[in-house]
Amino acid sequence: MLRAHLDADCLARVRLAASPVAEATAWLGLTARRGRHPVFGDPGAAARSALADPCAALVAAILPPPGRPAYTPDLITPKPGTARDVAGLLGEQLDRIAATPRDEVAQQIEWSGVRLPPAARAAVERGTFAANAANGLRRFWAAALADGWAELRAIMEADLAGRASTMAGHGVGAMLGSLHPSVAWHAGTLSIDGTWSEEFTLSGVEIVCVPAVLAWPKLSVQFCDPRDAVLGYPAIGVGARAGGRVTRPVDRLLGPSRAALLGDLAVPRSTAGLSTRHRLAPGTVSYHLKVLQRAGLVRSRRDGKFVLYQRTESGCALSQQQVAGPVDN
Repeated sequence: MLRAHLDADCLARVRLAASPVAEATAWLGLTARRGRHPVFGDPGAAARSALADPCAALVAAILPPPGRPAYTPDLITPKPGTARDVAGLLGEQLDRIAATPRDEVAQQIEWSGVRLPPAARAAVERGTFAANAANGLRRFWAAALADGWAELRAIMEADLAGRASTMAGHGVGAMLGSLHPSVAWHAGTLSIDGTWSEEFTLSGVEIVCVPAVLAWPKLSVQFCDPRDAVLGYPAIGVGARAGGRVTRPVDRLLGPSRAALLGDLAVPRSTAGLSTRHRLAPGTVSYHLKVLQRAGLVRSRRDGKFVLYQRTESGCALSQQQVAGPVDN
């Protein structure tokens, strides 16, 4: 059990924000472990290709192995700033990573207990690890997440709006207590169930509460350095997508959004048309179409000003698979 006593100044400085770097780190870790997200599935070829970048591989090298609780170095999950657009948020966070002092990098990696490969160990010794890790996350984000960010952002913004409403109507403590079943708020104390046992006081510290989509359903607590206090919690919208759906095998293979788009491509359609029909952002539709095209399930052709997409024979065969009843996710 972790117990953090928050003074009035600390409580007044609690805020909510999305974290592009936290999403990139979670997706990168899932890719490195060859895992699958419970809702969004396989990270895909773009993420695996991006992980081949030597700088991105440095980030993967300091992530804890799956299956056991461990410390993740704070340097790769800095708290979000206050920029309003994703480019600004991402830039602020990457700048903070790159500026991490050499001795802090070495100390945090030592705390993590991971065994570094030679390239990562050499970067730590040369003092280039932080700057290279920032470059790796920037390249990974651009290759693996940028096209699909609109969908992730929509989930986060819906969650943040709900949390802000709770905070406005019932107070900061009520909002903190609503983040996760393991988190409780009572009489100025934030209690978090977990494997760590610690009690401390935070005075005048800014705590940023960050909804997690790609790290869902995990809760992450980052209080080691009060200057970088972050509480990452599972975003509500992801859970709604994960539970209680009636699906076909194609939904489980591709994810519901891609499966729905594939099912609508018996005739040629444009990105704009699909965006309107499925109420998805054009960037999200474009991202999913690229994935389907790389998999050989969709082909494209230009018709005047428009690019039209339609299922291939393989796409038709996959889309037409049916099941008699509900399938558990």
